[in-house]
Amino acid sequence: MKSFPSIGVVGAGAWGLALANAAANAGRSVAVWDSDATSMRELARTRRSARLPGVELAAAVRVSADLSGLEPSDAVLAAVPAQATRQAAKSIAAALSRPRPLVACAKGIERGSERFMTEVFSEAAPGWPSAILSGPSFAIDVAAGLPTAVTLASADEELARALCAALRGPNLRLYHSTDVRGVEIGGAAKNVLAIACGVTAGLGLGASAVAALIARGFAELRRFGEAFGARPNTLMGLSGLGDLVLTCSSAQSRNFAFGRALGQGRSVAEAGAGQLAEGAFTASALMRMARSRGVDMPISATVEALLEGTIDARAAVSGLLARPPKGEE
Repeated sequence: MKSFPSIGVVGAGAWGLALANAAANAGRSVAVWDSDATSMRELARTRRSARLPGVELAAAVRVSADLSGLEPSDAVLAAVPAQATRQAAKSIAAALSRPRPLVACAKGIERGSERFMTEVFSEAAPGWPSAILSGPSFAIDVAAGLPTAVTLASADEELARALCAALRGPNLRLYHSTDVRGVEIGGAAKNVLAIACGVTAGLGLGASAVAALIARGFAELRRFGEAFGARPNTLMGLSGLGDLVLTCSSAQSRNFAFGRALGQGRSVAEAGAGQLAEGAFTASALMRMARSRGVDMPISATVEALLEGTIDARAAVSGLLARPPKGEE
């Protein structure tokens, strides 16, 4: 089994830096690069980033001024936002001399193309093996060495096993899977559902209402997953139900915080200022895909309408509560 002694990380946001440190703690040599040259110079000088307060880069992490500096890497983690993944993959493929495993670390669906992240890889970096990393994880928890478990999936089971072994550390446990689509669906859909839960919290409707939305949101996620070929056990696992529960119930979640701001009366622009909420970009793509397969997703559709400005937060939740009674699925 390949050992991947050297890991490259593209993207020096909170998640990229947390993964860089995690890989270093797992005994890997790590190089990190970001397209923001100014932040890279500052990171190289201070070994710290405002994106991950209180965390210093591990000694085994090298800050690269150029993407070609990741050439020694045996695998590359693409820790950039979902909508930036295509350009990142193109840049990686152009800068490095040969294909090597690319691991998507974003949770979303590309707008316009309705492509999942590994599909984006196959188009932007053809011939490069791909994998997806997802699960219930906050960057600050991983960076602080708090116990975290995630899933890494690849169509190549041996590759998935090897990458899990390479990144697994004292407090970061990785489970391998070959259900790439199931892992991608869980990560993308839960961000949209977390916005709905945040709106409910922002309106002050109580923990019971949030719990109900999580449960009914999971029913939506399951229906969507089944329509697109996900395995039921994947949807019930870390990258499905596990990530949904975490993201929908914690103010640390950017999607939950974004929804809460909407529920408190802020505009979409105000709620998203300074924070990346992947669900805000994913909602329309998710719903176009759902409608194409006839999948009923009322919570996600309500989030889409809220983001498009056709309803306000209170009307959105009222509309969900006023839906005709039916048997629980």
